Amino acid sequence: MGTPIKSIMALQRFLIVTFPAQGHINPALQLAKKLIAMGAQVTLPITLYVYNRIANKTTIPGLSLLPFSDGGYNTAGGGANYKLYVSELRRRGSEFVSNLILSSAKEGQPFTCLVYTLLLPCAADVARSFNLPFALLWIEPAAVLDILYYYFHDYRDYINQKTQKSSSCSISLPGLPFSLSSCDIPSFLLVWKTSVFSFVLESFQEQIQQLDLETNPTVLVNTFEALEPEALRAVDKLNMIPIGPLIPSAFLDGKDHTDSCFGGDLFQVSNDYVEWLDSRPEKSVVYVAFGSYFELSKRQTEEIARALLDCGCQFLWVIREKKDSQVDGTKSEEEMSFREELGKKGKMVTWCSQMEVLSHPSLGCFLSHSGWNSTMESLVSGVPIVAFPQWTDQKTNAKLIEDVWKIGVRVDDHVNEDGVVEAEKIKRCLEVVMGCGKKGEELRKNAKKWKALARDASKKGGSSEKNLRVFLDAVAQ
Repeated sequence: MGTPIKSIMALQRFLIVTFPAQGHINPALQLAKKLIAMGAQVTLPITLYVYNRIANKTTIPGLSLLPFSDGGYNTAGGGANYKLYVSELRRRGSEFVSNLILSSAKEGQPFTCLVYTLLLPCAADVARSFNLPFALLWIEPAAVLDILYYYFHDYRDYINQKTQKSSSCSISLPGLPFSLSSCDIPSFLLVWKTSVFSFVLESFQEQIQQLDLETNPTVLVNTFEALEPEALRAVDKLNMIPIGPLIPSAFLDGKDHTDSCFGGDLFQVSNDYVEWLDSRPEKSVVYVAFGSYFELSKRQTEEIARALLDCGCQFLWVIREKKDSQVDGTKSEEEMSFREELGKKGKMVTWCSQMEVLSHPSLGCFLSHSGWNSTMESLVSGVPIVAFPQWTDQKTNAKLIEDVWKIGVRVDDHVNEDGVVEAEKIKRCLEVVMGCGKKGEELRKNAKKWKALARDASKKGGSSEKNLRVFLDAVAQ
């Protein structure tokens, strides 16, 4: 007779290494919770800067957050500053993780597996040096990993030539059931197009090179089987395992109502927005948020403001407090116009619990940058999307949202000569999604369908739950 699953799980000690950004921390913490619920213990090293910023640190038996210094460098500078930061982060992080693996082994509690998020390929080197099993936690859709893999394996010239010729080009990649245009490709792959974010290309190339060092590398993907069945199998050399959505249990499978937040917010949550939502009619509110990193220009912000005012919808808008400098090094711009007028027709906050908002019955639509975490949270909540992608994987996510899953429309196909989407286009998209026409009804119907499928995947016996258990069993063996 085999060893009972529970006793196998009790022997498991996971080390999860995450890049110090909100979009990485949230899914890493949620994976940690799932592993712990299955009987494992998890240690999560985290930079001292991020550790000190977390407003409400999660306290879960079986989870240890261990802070270490990243050297105090600023990640916001982009380009050379980013490379300096990442270099120092990798050096200090590798040293800290190595010492942690050694000390744990000496104490008789060795780690059984290391999991790392993207942009930290050095973590795989550390695990390999100790013969420690490891897996990549992919926090973007499987389709994006496919695109990147093909780009760095014989398709670079094909993609570059196609995208340079026409914005409406048709790019076909093996295993993907849909074609791509230049506006669907991760932005940093368009090397011929000047971008302040082109510097991340090298990091993603290193990530793919790490996968190439393994015969059949394990990639845990924050997606689920029904959502990306073809993309999960498009690259034979990758063992992609869908274990998502990595969303707090209270909003997903309902198994743990105390798990109602990610537990790693780097921003202070505003007050009173839930009460404001409570006073609004069902499906009447547009939620507007562009994530934890990207900052819109003043001009684009004002175009969004005008669209919200002109469409007449009530809205909840997350406008983060401006930093002293933006990614491109320029100073923050002055206060936007219309703020007083906006305050009369909607509510603006500096941060909120996004799952709490998206799961509220008053929500009718999400005007989003289409980051993967936000996309999954909207999908799990059954809220249709007006996709306004800015960079990296968001362009591909928007393609999936509009053309594959059909749960939203995108606005970025009407950028003017100044690189801005004007208010009229944004307004028309909001009216389509919020309206009672045929298109709006179809989007809401599809959103409801995917919500049910996401929850089915996560419940006990669901595809993602079973996949994670099989992965744990394989590590134990």
